[in-house]
Amino acid sequence: MKKPILIVAATALALSGCTPTWLNNDAGDLRNSVKGGAAGAAAGAFAGLVYASVANKDARSAALIGAGLGALTGAGVGAYMDKQEAELRAGLADSGVTVTRQGDNIILNMPSNITFGVDQDQVQPQFHKVLTSVATVLQRYPKTLVDVYGHTDSSGSEQYNMDLSNRRAMSVANYVSGVGVDPRRIYVTGYGESQPIATNSTEAGKAANRRVEIQIAPLT
Repeated sequence: MKKPILIVAATALALSGCTPTWLNNDAGDLRNSVKGGAAGAAAGAFAGLVYASVANKDARSAALIGAGLGALTGAGVGAYMDKQEAELRAGLADSGVTVTRQGDNIILNMPSNITFGVDQDQVQPQFHKVLTSVATVLQRYPKTLVDVYGHTDSSGSEQYNMDLSNRRAMSVANYVSGVGVDPRRIYVTGYGESQPIATNSTEAGKAANRRVEIQIAPLT
């Protein structure tokens, strides 16, 4: 969260007994999809969001902690992420999804050739089983934040690529939340063509750049 007005919007949702899922893009847009929540949980989330506005913390973390989930601390952070990483690697073996560890964060790289059809933003049915496996692990480790990032190659206009990357990232986020991952944990953003991991001058490079990444970070 970068702007106080976002905290205000989230607070209003918490007071109404709703649970926010955060969607942001480079233009600073925020959209909320909501699920019904208990009044007590909403009050806890409200307290956490107020704290976030003062301490400049991620509003998701504050909302989850305020709702009573609790945070990871000390040596427990690494051990928690180690176990989650091991389960993800086992569940995603031979799936085409790569698992990378960066400090206490885990990054899942999902190439578009296995997740989406050409120029499409709906997850391919044959990939549902893989995403369900990811969601199952995420549910077992609720003390983590889930960032879903969409990326494209440089073909097409910059604005079109930004929109496509947002839609694809949202499709992945909607799928995992739809099979049980708490949507309050999820943040979605599309980067379009702005963050390539390979050259866009070859077809192989373009294929590598077309991807959705899920970054899993400890709730601290």
